[in-house]
Amino acid sequence: MLRAIADWWDSVELWITQLAFPFQVLLAIVVLLPLCAGVATLVDLVSSGLDNVIARLRPRSRG
Repeated sequence: MLRAIADWWDSVELWITQLAFPFQVLLAIVVLLPLCAGVATLVDLVSSGLDNVIARLRPRSRG
């Protein structure tokens, strides 16, 4: 199974490196931009959730 994944990745990598540079850049933008936006959204959601948990666990001051 792992060998099949490695072979598939090698063929994808070879295909990408044989593309002209502008197409490589376009492909990187099309793939990486949504991926980075998704990761940023996920980090934001996790951060907001942790903020809520910490706020509930923190003792409230009576000042």
